[in-house]
Amino acid sequence: MLAIPASFPPGFLWGVSTSSHQFEGGNTFNQWYDWERAGNIRTGDSCDLACDWWTNAERDLDLCAALGLNAIRISLEWSRLEPAYAHWSDAAVIRYREIIRAARNRGMRVFVTLHHFTHPRWFEARGGFLNDNAHQLFRHYCKRAVRTLGDLVTDWVTFNEPNVYTAFGYLFGDFPPGRVNELNSALSVLSAIMRAHGEAYDEIHRQQPSANVGIAVHYIAFEPARDHVLDRQLVATYDALFNRSVLLYLQGEPLPLPFAMMASATHHCAGKIDFIGLNVYNRLYVRAPFGEKPVGPGGLYVPRGVPQGDSATNSSYGEACPRVVCPAVEAYSALDRPIYVMENGVPDHADRIRPWLMVNSIKEVRRMWQQGHDIRGYFHWSLVDNFEWSEGWRLRFGLYELDRTTGERIARPSAEIYRSIIADNGIRRETLELWENAPQSPELDEMPGISSTD
Repeated sequence: MLAIPASFPPGFLWGVSTSSHQFEGGNTFNQWYDWERAGNIRTGDSCDLACDWWTNAERDLDLCAALGLNAIRISLEWSRLEPAYAHWSDAAVIRYREIIRAARNRGMRVFVTLHHFTHPRWFEARGGFLNDNAHQLFRHYCKRAVRTLGDLVTDWVTFNEPNVYTAFGYLFGDFPPGRVNELNSALSVLSAIMRAHGEAYDEIHRQQPSANVGIAVHYIAFEPARDHVLDRQLVATYDALFNRSVLLYLQGEPLPLPFAMMASATHHCAGKIDFIGLNVYNRLYVRAPFGEKPVGPGGLYVPRGVPQGDSATNSSYGEACPRVVCPAVEAYSALDRPIYVMENGVPDHADRIRPWLMVNSIKEVRRMWQQGHDIRGYFHWSLVDNFEWSEGWRLRFGLYELDRTTGERIARPSAEIYRSIIADNGIRRETLELWENAPQSPELDEMPGISSTD
């Protein structure tokens, strides 16, 4: 038998991550539906039926079972469950119970995200997370969700990527409400979300004492372009605000000055975490824009010649970088809680670079586990090509290609690679050797490095 040098412990979770709006289709009561209808998707696309999960998720759950997955992450669409304030949809509950039960019947542990970038239109009309009562409204939603689904679910993710939600909604303008350069608003929203997380944590544990409650954070490796004090200082600022802000809140520590003066106190969520989910994709380079024309917003860009997947409409998605796993795990190990890599992938319609990224990211996960970090699972983004927010259908992340005309799922080579890794609970030596080096990327010029994420 061939040696498997990168094996994992028994019970390690192998999964895929999904989200409601990007997969279900037909979500017409949330703020993203209004955002799309207002013409804010760069490609002119709309979500429409997405991957048709609301009527036929079971088709893709069969693909999950064929891959050998023992875990899956889905999200609930708050606007389906509560399409109008204080109006709870029994029909939506029934369908979510069907989907969750179908996944469990196929041998998968189900992690449920309560907020993955979308929420009801009525909540947005009240100011979203800038509303003083946002934490109470979110807590009530969580209470009802756990009450109606808690017999099937014990693993809850309160929020997906609050750092991305705030940055793209209030600094870059790519997500609703589409505000630009409103740092005060962004930090206020982040504080409100972390308060809502803390109160949701308490509510879930009140109803379900054995619950496993976490949050998912996006982590980007920021690299100074030059050995220059301004580049290094800007990297430190981005790292503190984007990568470590959620960590600081969970530790009960203030953001660095002067940003702490724009954010509220952190006592609402300190220590309220049972696990951390890390979403790791790429690396961006930072060249301080002072005294010269910036290459991208805030000096963020991707240089020529680094491994890349497909580009977004007017920017690079970032350098595909398996080593991002390491600083992310090292930073959040400070919480002394179990870690799950909850998203990892690359937009790659031709499956040119995805196998290399996946194999080597999993290799880095194994290395961090060997070093003593409590990593308990890897979830790939994603199973099937999905609607990619402001980029529409342009960026293809699926292990399976989606033919949007016929609905057919077509396996990419990376699906078989992932299946074999799962079957072996590790990576065979010949697979490591085959994908040791990144495939040649298209010769692209330096590009701005801001793009929406999953």
